[in-house]
Amino acid sequence: MHPDLEALLVLQECDQAVRSANAALLALDPETRVLDDALQAGQRVLDQARRGVDDAVGRREDLEGRIANHRVMQDQRRQKLEWVRGAKEASTIMAELDLTRSVLVKDEAEYMRSGDAVTAAELRAAEAESALEDLRAAQAPQREALAARRDALVAERQRATAARQEQATQVQADLLVRYERIRRGKAPFALYPLHADACGHCFTAVPTQRRALILRGTAIDGCEACGVLLYAAP
Repeated sequence: MHPDLEALLVLQECDQAVRSANAALLALDPETRVLDDALQAGQRVLDQARRGVDDAVGRREDLEGRIANHRVMQDQRRQKLEWVRGAKEASTIMAELDLTRSVLVKDEAEYMRSGDAVTAAELRAAEAESALEDLRAAQAPQREALAARRDALVAERQRATAARQEQATQVQADLLVRYERIRRGKAPFALYPLHADACGHCFTAVPTQRRALILRGTAIDGCEACGVLLYAAP
């Protein structure tokens, strides 16, 4: 066996451990996303219900303002009616009084209904808020379990990363440079064992002389086709 092969293989195992921890962490994302999507949907329902309350209250306040304004105008017209002397002007004021009175009656009836609308909107908002709180409570155990799994995986990745950094110091600098360059490529691993007379990654035939050196453990050579480092498996 080549004297640097064991150090490289251990380094590759460390990298695989880091990769596995990262993959496991990514695998938690869909579960978290499902929970988050459900909460966001509940929050949208609550926000919509709260806007409904604001709209109903705003409508009621508008009606209240209109009714107050109509009453002020009615008082002003009555006062004016007491001072007018012409029949035509009095008739005009009386018509205005009648018209405003009919509008006032209509607005007052709508104002009474608006109270029911506010109550109904507040009830919907309260139900939406309660449903959202119930959902949060129902999700709490799942989220705690996910958080525990995530913390464990983060700790595992940290241990693997630390081991990887330590192991990298055990590899010769030139081999480490080659290893890192290959690892950034498309191959899943940087080192592959010979597969009969071919590369264990791309299965391209390895020339006899180079294969003999690899088999004797005197060289860790690269595949001419895909570039990975080749070694002879024990």
